[in-house]
Formats: sequence, structure tokens, C-alpha cells
Amino acid sequence: MISQEGTNMKTTSSTAILAMALVTAIAASGCTTAVKEGFGVATGAKGIYAPITSLSASSQARPLGQFRQFELGTMTDNFGGNVPTDLMARLPGAFAEELAKKKLPNEPGGKTLLIRGTILHYEDSGTVGMALGPIEEVLARVELVDKDSGQVLAKANCVGRTTTRVNLGVAKKAEGLAKAIVSWLDKRYPTEGRIE
Repeated sequence: MISQEGTNMKTTSSTAILAMALVTAIAASGCTTAVKEGFGVATGAKGIYAPITSLSASSQARPLGQFRQFELGTMTDNFGGNVPTDLMARLPGAFAEELAKKKLPNEPGGKTLLIRGTILHYEDSGTVGMALGPIEEVLARVELVDKDSGQVLAKANCVGRTTTRVNLGVAKKAEGLAKAIVSWLDKRYPTEGRIE
């Protein structure tokens, strides 16, 4: 026969275990957020691209090897004038920084690839983003153009996205868009000819 005191101890023990599990789950959730935010500080904004038309590579696996300079041209606002001018002002610096990280050449007077495009969508955290979490993004249709001939070599949609609170803002979206563009270039540029 189990005493009333034994039953109360089991109930109290079960309640304590349940409370500790709940506190651990809440703490883990906070830790997960902290880890995600910390990772966000380290990695910055994200940049992804989706090719629309491919480069005609003929027999080359990495067809951009002929270019020695990458020039960021005009990015026009096709989003009803809602793209902050600050984004356009910050994009060239972010682009140059990403080129340097990938060791892509930037030789004045070399054969030049012009990168130009149109901003199709811009979203800050004040709209849908906060309902889904701290998400902001900018979407651009980007063209790679042989500057000498004016021939459009390829097109892609490039997205700069931030998904953590520490990465919100125009500067981070410019960084993400630059990462997307340069990632596209990097995948199509040979190892040879890069800056050491």
C-alpha cells in the first residue's frame, strides 16, 4: 500500500522534472536565437542567384576567364521608386569588397565585363518580414555584358537577404546583393588569372 506522503512526493517530483524541462526548453530556444544571431554577425547577409540564361561556354567550363575587370554599372529602380537611394550608393563598395574576397581581377584597362541590372523588389523588416521573422531582401535582374561589344552574355536573378536582427538594414541588403552577383561571377571564373 502506497502512503499519501509517497504519492505527494511522486507528484512533486514529477512537477519539478516537468518545470525543469520547460525551463531548459525555453533556455534552449533563447540559446538557439543567440547562436543564430551570433552566426549572423559572423556571416553577414546572404546572397543567392538563379541563372535565367547561361553563358555560352563553347568548350570552356569557366567562360569569364577572358575578363580582367568587372565594372558595376547602373542598377535602375523598377519598384515604383521605393528602393532607397542609399542602397544604390552602398552597392559599389560592397561589390568591390566581394570581388577582392574572391580574388577576382580588377585591372583598369583590361577586358571589361559590365554588370548592370534592375531592382525588381525591395522589402524591409517593416512589412511581411517581421511576421515571418526578421527577413529583409532585395531582388534584382542582373545582366553580364561584354563592354567592348555591348553583347549581353547572361542574365540571372540575384537576391540579397538578411534573416537575423543583427543584419537588418540597407547596408546589409547591399552586401547580400553584392554577394549574389559576385558568387555568380566566381562560379564562372577560372582559378588561373586570379589575384594572389
